[in-house]
Amino acid sequence: MTRQRWRTARWVLLALLVIALVSTLGTYLTAPRPGGLMEAGSTSPDGAHALVTLLRDHGVDVVVAENLDGVAAAARPDTLILIAQTFFLLDDDGLNRLGELPGDRLLVAPAARTREQLAPTIRLDGSVQFGGQPGCDLREAVTAGDVQFGISDSYRSDGDLSVTRCYDGALVRFTESGRTTTVVGSSDFMTNAGLLGQGSAALAMNLAGTHDRVIWYAPQRLEGESSGEASLLDLAPSQVGWAALQLCLAVALVAWWRGRRLGPLVAEQLPVVVRASETVEGRARLYRAHRARDRAAGALRTAALTRLLPRLGLGRNAAPSAVTAAIAQRTGRDSGAVLFGPVPGTDTELLELAHQLDDLERQVAQS
Repeated sequence: MTRQRWRTARWVLLALLVIALVSTLGTYLTAPRPGGLMEAGSTSPDGAHALVTLLRDHGVDVVVAENLDGVAAAARPDTLILIAQTFFLLDDDGLNRLGELPGDRLLVAPAARTREQLAPTIRLDGSVQFGGQPGCDLREAVTAGDVQFGISDSYRSDGDLSVTRCYDGALVRFTESGRTTTVVGSSDFMTNAGLLGQGSAALAMNLAGTHDRVIWYAPQRLEGESSGEASLLDLAPSQVGWAALQLCLAVALVAWWRGRRLGPLVAEQLPVVVRASETVEGRARLYRAHRARDRAAGALRTAALTRLLPRLGLGRNAAPSAVTAAIAQRTGRDSGAVLFGPVPGTDTELLELAHQLDDLERQVAQS
């Protein structure tokens, strides 16, 4: 019989272990990954994890560059460099370096300094657009159709260069010196939250997926600054993990070994039976020893109300005025001072209160 129980318990423990492992893995994989604006790995509303995942699912090789060195190492003439404006994309040297790299560009909500360095042939049109129909023959925009950008800057050409304007200038594209540059005035439609908007996902995919390889550059820290994301586990030696695993295994074995020494539960009778009257008297003595007449009076009044309210047809949360009115109607007696009056000042007054509560209950019961 004992062996059969052990076999059953073993399978139960194994099932619980599998459930715990699956739950832990699922929690880890689905846990939100906070981050900054347009950060490729961020699952926050302002992140771009969803768009990056969609691009990779459609066969686009997305190279996430954490710094300018990463962008320079991955840049090629057949590559699209997506540059998302953040608070850390302000250095003139860095912008000049980006301008010298090969490949087409997609500028997302560029600031004035970024636009002047990487797209000097366009300028702000002085209006704010909210999207709508493309109004152009650009394939990416025509395929996406109606798109709601949210608040977006509008652009126009600053010279004789031919510029394709879509969505009243919220999206522009031009080709200069063999390089195609696309500028979009808002990043909202490309974020995790914005992709749910009408036409947003289609336009974002069309703009970022024009090449088989895209370099995603949305700097989240100043150039040359450490990420500062190393945890205590990252700084610990690699042997620490194995030592912790062995310690957990040893604890589990000791618990299993000690657990087998415990027999089945045995029901035992209580050695002493205490009568209810003795419990009441004991509590009364404690109240008296500590002169807790307020607690004693409160207990007496609460018990009396608990028995009176059902007889009066009232609920547990009835107002004091409703209780006294119902008692007065049944007995003709004003019970406000008895049920809701002040705390007795002496033991004699407490005893008198108990007698009054008994009389009040008897009158209500007999009415």
